[in-house]
Amino acid sequence: MTNASGLLGTASTLLVSAPWPQPSPAPAMPTGAQMDHVGNGSQGTSQLFLTTTLARSISGIFVWTALGLTCHQIYLHLRSYTVPGEQRYIIRLLLLVPVYAFDSWLSLLLLGARQHYVYFDSVRDCYEAFVIYSFLSLCFQYLGGESAIMAEIRGKPIQSSCFYGTCCLRGRSYSIGFLRFCKQATLQFCVVKPAMALVTIILQAFGKYHDGDFNVHSGYLYVTLIYNVSVSLALYALFLFYFATKELLQPFEPVLKFLTIKAVIFLSFWQGVLMAILERCGVIPEVQVIDGSPVGAGTLAAGYQNFIVCIEMLFASIALRYAFTCQVYSEKRENSPAPAAPMHSISGGLKETMSPQDIVQDAVHNFSPAYQHYTQQATHEAPVPSPNPSVAGTSGRGRKSRPLEKRRLIPGEEL
Repeated sequence: MTNASGLLGTASTLLVSAPWPQPSPAPAMPTGAQMDHVGNGSQGTSQLFLTTTLARSISGIFVWTALGLTCHQIYLHLRSYTVPGEQRYIIRLLLLVPVYAFDSWLSLLLLGARQHYVYFDSVRDCYEAFVIYSFLSLCFQYLGGESAIMAEIRGKPIQSSCFYGTCCLRGRSYSIGFLRFCKQATLQFCVVKPAMALVTIILQAFGKYHDGDFNVHSGYLYVTLIYNVSVSLALYALFLFYFATKELLQPFEPVLKFLTIKAVIFLSFWQGVLMAILERCGVIPEVQVIDGSPVGAGTLAAGYQNFIVCIEMLFASIALRYAFTCQVYSEKRENSPAPAAPMHSISGGLKETMSPQDIVQDAVHNFSPAYQHYTQQATHEAPVPSPNPSVAGTSGRGRKSRPLEKRRLIPGEEL
């Protein structure tokens, strides 16, 4: 019995001390698989396209190409700054591409938790209002001012058209009040848009603004509604003005100009709204972490919007290059006995272009009761005689030479 107990004890000792095979550890999951398992982390830095070098390189190539084309076009206009009254507004319109492109590219480079894009987009949004006003003012300048336009259209009946939105104006005729409405509708956007940009920055600082958040407690819903009403009214005014003066504007080829400006401003806005809706519906996966930091709702939608804008600005720069050609003004400079503009004149022309003084004057003129019975008229000094009259008479495509511009107020009854 004792021997049996000894044998059992020895056997148990051997079993305990014998090295048992340990279960092999589970193979480590790849980082991407772990992130997929987590859910929102699947859009981490390693897989988020917008933060890759490829995305930033592609957008950078398009942006800098667009900047090169546009800056060259602006330089040509400043070099041939022969009609300041027109070219001032043309240069403002051309600057739309650098503002949009560089702003969107910086927003894309700084995509992350701090949402820098909100501040950059506010600058871009303010320039939108500047562009719409400048385009309408350019059309006024083409036609010689309010008094010259009224001399052509006053008293004519407004044709009813559902396409141009004049079906509700049946039976009415054009008057100075019509032009005043067109100016006021664009000027209100110059006030509303910067105000909404400031409100957006304030709401963002208090955490009450997130792109794509249509919750009634979020500022995005109300800012979007107010902006949509304001920009629609401004573009409607441009439609009405073009409908009334399309025959007068025909020598200036306004269709490409109008469509390009409208597409950049109006379509880019709805493109951003569409991106926010797609993210909200789950078509664009919502990201909560970028570079290890949490981000708010709408950040990825804004990133894709900025990436698309970077691509689109190259095509916009090409369209604007054809829409606002410098050929007419270059021919006037070549036929003028004056020497070519030096660099200080070019910088002076650029400084004059960016001055907002004309917007302030127009706002006073169109909204102040003291000016309600007066209209602005552009008057121009006689041009310098050209040594070759036959060439000078055909270089402007039927335009009058007006290198120097003044403005005066005349009573509305004289129209």
